[in-house]
Parts: sequence; structure tokens; C-alpha cells
Amino acid sequence: MTEQTAIAVDLGGTRIKFGVVTAKGEISHEYILPTEAEQGPTHVIGQILAGIRHILKSNDRAAIKGVGLGMPGIVSLDGKTVSYPPNLPGWEVVRLNEQLASQCDLSIEIENDANVAALGEARFGAAIGEKSFLMITLGTGVGGGIILDGKIYRGLFGGAGEIGHVTVDYQGAKCNCGGTGCLEAYVGQKYLSKRTAEKIRRGAQSKIHDLVAGDYTKIEPLIISQAASAGDQFAIDVLRETGTIIGAAMATVLNLLDLRTIVVGGGVAAAGKILMDAIEQSARSRVISSIRPGVRIIPAMLGNRAGILGAASLIFQS
Repeated sequence: MTEQTAIAVDLGGTRIKFGVVTAKGEISHEYILPTEAEQGPTHVIGQILAGIRHILKSNDRAAIKGVGLGMPGIVSLDGKTVSYPPNLPGWEVVRLNEQLASQCDLSIEIENDANVAALGEARFGAAIGEKSFLMITLGTGVGGGIILDGKIYRGLFGGAGEIGHVTVDYQGAKCNCGGTGCLEAYVGQKYLSKRTAEKIRRGAQSKIHDLVAGDYTKIEPLIISQAASAGDQFAIDVLRETGTIIGAAMATVLNLLDLRTIVVGGGVAAAGKILMDAIEQSARSRVISSIRPGVRIIPAMLGNRAGILGAASLIFQS
């Protein structure tokens, strides 16, 4: 009997990744197309379909159970509509499932990309065996996924898990969402790099200056981590402060949902142990006493494969 597979699609602002994935998480075929997002939703949908058709030409169609797609934005509870995805110009409310299904004779499942990453870690990664946990993705923005009793918790309208917009300072920095004091406004990669550069410009002494040869536009979490690993106290302090802020926000969510486990992924997570330890210490010190002994911070395992493996999981759990 032919092993069943899924076509997995990971839609980002600059590129679309495709893969053929087995129920065991084995990726047998990968393909990438540019998103070309500036050309609008109709063109991007065409790119998705072009990638699916490319995959179908070289794989056994009878073995393919369906297409799973992860993308930014709020996905409606019925999985049909995507609303206001960031970094995709011209998208407002798009009936994406219908448009794909009308051109593709396969079952289509669509989910928010942070939720998909959480599902991937639950099925194939760091959270295997965890029935309920919180996933936070620390990248350009801050995303989140909530897994409760083995399933994505979507909320009333499909928008649950916007952890990046938990308030950490009600009088704080302005966030890109229009709010004030959001977690993302402090620990999103762009904001973190900008704040670090500003402190160095104001006179903070750090090896970061030498690592980027004075070009502060090159500051990123990995650079900060490298300086911290070399004993740079300024970089260590930056990572500890960042972890403390993240942990404070996570404690709010753990208290609210009675969770214990947090899986941390994304580019900022590459900052490593100093950051992770600070997140755990901060979260543990702020949760209620009944939760405190069980608090665990786990690094994500899937890296750049999280989107593909999570998208495939949409098909294998359906």
C-alpha cells in the first residue's frame, strides 16, 4: 500500500516553500517560489497554485491526502477566509480556500503560521507528548500558538494566540499594531536590534560594535549572543532584559490558561541559553504558586522546517 503524503505550503512575505511530507514527518520533495507579494493576492494565489502543480507533476497524486497551508493573518474558524495578513499588500479579507479549491482537486486546510509552527512542534518536534502548551515565535514580530488537549485553540473568531500584543507596559513604546507597550514593541527583532544600537550610540561599550564593524544595521540576536558568549557584559544585560520582558508576558498567559510549558522558537531564540534562562526565571517568578513548580521553557526543534511540517500536520490530523 502506497504511503500517504501531504503537500505542505509555508507562505511568507518573500517566498513560498512547498514540500511533500509523510505522516512520519519525512520531507521527500521541496520546492520554493518567490511570493512576489507586491503584485497582490491574485498573483500570490497563482504562485501557490503553480507550486502545487509543480509538486503534482513529479509525485503520485493518488498518495496525496491533501494540501496544508500556513500563512500570516487571522484564519476564520471554518478555515475558508484569511483576514489582513501582514506583509502581504492588498490583502484584506480573502476567501482563499475557495479560490484554491476551485483550481485544485484536493482537500485544502489553511491555518495561521504561528499555529502551524506550534502544531508542527507538537507532532514532530520539541513538544511531542505535550498535550497542552504555549508556543511563542520570536522573529521580526512575535507570534504565538496555543495547543490545548492536542488541538489548536483558535478563540471565538480564529484570532487567539496574538501573544506579541500582550501589554508589558501600559505607558510604553508604540507598537506597529497601533497599541502601546506590546511585547512585540520590545522583543521583536527589529525593535530589539534598534534599541541595542541606540544604547551603543549613546556610549555603551560592547564587543557588538566590533562584530558588526560599526555598521549597527547588522545587529541581530545572533550577534548579541556571540558578544554575550565572549563575556560582553552589555550584551549579557541586553539578553537578560529581553528574557525578563518575555517571561513577564508569558507568566500572564500561563496564569490565564493554567499552562506549564512554553516552546520558544524563531530567530530571536537563536540568542541561546542566557535568553532562555532569563525567560524561565522571569516567568517562574511571576506565575501563581500552584503553577510555579511545573514551568518549563523548551527550545523549538524544527527551525525552518516548522512551517512545512506544521502545514502537513493540518492534513494528517483532519
